[in-house]
Amino acid sequence: MLLDDKLWVAQGENPCYLLLNQANRHGLIAGASGTGKTVTLKVLAEGFSHAGVPVFMADVKGDITGMCQAGDDTDNIRERVERFGIENWSLTGCPCRFWDMLDGEDIPVRITISDMGPTLLSRLLGLTEVQEGVLNIVFRIADDKQLLLIDLKDLRAMLNYSAEHAKEFETTYGKVSSQSTGAILRALISIEDEGGDKFFGEPALDLADWFACDENGKGYVNVLNAAKLIQSPQIYAMFLLWMLSELFETLPEVGDMDKPKFVFFFDEAHLLFNGMPKELLDKMVQVVKLIRSKGVGVYFITQSPSDIPDEVLAQLSNRIQHGLRAYTPAEQKSVRAAAESFRENPAFKSEDVILELGTGEALVSFLDAEGRPSVVENAKILPPQCLMAAASAETMQAARAAQSQLMEKYGTAVDRESAFETIQGEAEAAAAEAQQAAEEQARQEEDEKRAEEEAKAAAKAEREAEKAAEREERERQKVQAQVMKDVSRTASSIIGQIGKEAGRQLLRGLFGGLKK
Repeated sequence: MLLDDKLWVAQGENPCYLLLNQANRHGLIAGASGTGKTVTLKVLAEGFSHAGVPVFMADVKGDITGMCQAGDDTDNIRERVERFGIENWSLTGCPCRFWDMLDGEDIPVRITISDMGPTLLSRLLGLTEVQEGVLNIVFRIADDKQLLLIDLKDLRAMLNYSAEHAKEFETTYGKVSSQSTGAILRALISIEDEGGDKFFGEPALDLADWFACDENGKGYVNVLNAAKLIQSPQIYAMFLLWMLSELFETLPEVGDMDKPKFVFFFDEAHLLFNGMPKELLDKMVQVVKLIRSKGVGVYFITQSPSDIPDEVLAQLSNRIQHGLRAYTPAEQKSVRAAAESFRENPAFKSEDVILELGTGEALVSFLDAEGRPSVVENAKILPPQCLMAAASAETMQAARAAQSQLMEKYGTAVDRESAFETIQGEAEAAAAEAQQAAEEQARQEEDEKRAEEEAKAAAKAEREAEKAAEREERERQKVQAQVMKDVSRTASSIIGQIGKEAGRQLLRGLFGGLKK
């Protein structure tokens, strides 16, 4: 509940206030299942919203939607309000926007492959160090060739392209082995099966749309529908880590502020740190340490503080510890560690109280005005002003209608020209060029064959013409010889008849005429 510049969160022997100017020092909500973490989360989130601070949270169990609806005026609520001495109490919801990463009915959340980057993507795909190195090379090649990596088909096309041209890239970028490429491609299949084909794409999420207040100055509570998403814990964890990193890299330094610019609640926080490589953990520690100066508060929600690495846990100054159960030595050790993290209250022993806390009760310690942890209080969490359960269908319908402008912006996926289309276009152009060259070669060979056949035909015709001319000449000479023979025979006959002298003259005349 908002009171001036502080949030009244719980009531013990003294009221427990979270000061807005200390809220960006981060926080922790821990406790076993069923101890009231979700209600505490709602109390904090609605307090920030009423203070004009936009909030992000994931709805893992489906009951966070009640943030947009006023709570029920029950006897239990009235009794608690009276017992805590709350004045000016009212039941009211918060302005909410509902988002979905897996193609549900809420505003789609998408990011591009390039936005995710090779480091987070390697963690998402579960790659080895060698495979991550190959993925880094693929991203570098894409950058140098100005090929956009937007969705999974772009990454797949880029992996195949890099493998096909591995020899020419090796001297510049390093070896791209077919084994590593194949392993990455196989890993992409599992991400697609978990919904990654819907998550990666455009229009990409603009985080500025989460830094918004309604017309009354209340910060929007941005609720990510994670009921299905939590079944794909790698995608869930990587998205939240990307979001935190993106906030850190894009927001300007603002120093100490009267209140945060944005508060990020990280539910099921243990999913983020399971098997996290050291370099990624170091990055996480750096972000948590420095993002405070950018006006962002980060609150982790998990069952036990031991779920969070000590380097991160040390940065979480505002703490709400619900009950823990300790049945094993490891669990008992976690309880002791949780109790020792508080500034001791001489009125009770924290280690014993943690084991006895009921639902809605917690050990609470927030930073005071000087930035020092307050003495821990054994307190009861105030009831939320919003609905504890999930919102009704009618309320959700009205809330979704109110976010139509964002749905218009993000609702329809856009598949613009990127690496896949460019590489496919180059391949098609190369294939067309090769086809054209093959056809040209075939035409040239056909022309050469035709010319050769025509030359052979011409030579044959010339030989046949020569033979015909020779035959004609032989026939002419034969005819001429026959004529001469016939004339000679006729002449001889005539000579015999008219006399020898007359015959000779006649022969001379005849042969002279023939010569002519």
